Amino acid sequence: MALEWVQKALSEGLGFAPYPATLNLRLESEEDIAAWREVKRAAPSIPITPADPSFCQARCFLVQVEGKLKGAVLLPEVEGYPADKIEVVAPVRLKDELGVRDGEKITLEFMD
Repeated sequence: MALEWVQKALSEGLGFAPYPATLNLRLESEEDIAAWREVKRAAPSIPITPADPSFCQARCFLVQVEGKLKGAVLLPEVEGYPADKIEVVAPVRLKDELGVRDGEKITLEFMD
């Protein structure tokens, strides 16, 4: 996230300058993992393509975080990426803005 090309690509693709770190979430149930699998398959996404092919591509899915903050889920397109991991970017540091600590639940609403 701290790489300049990543910040630029995310800003252009998402319409906001992301805070230079992700909030990493872990899905707790098989139902959640199945729902995330369906989102990845069917939901509209924004491609993030590096100019340098040695870096991985990614897709982003626009979300509302806790029903009030604009954000996006960043999905690196790398083999073996954990099925239960979700990385969220936003224009602010989400932990501070939401007042959440490790282990607390967060709700994401995927946008069309």
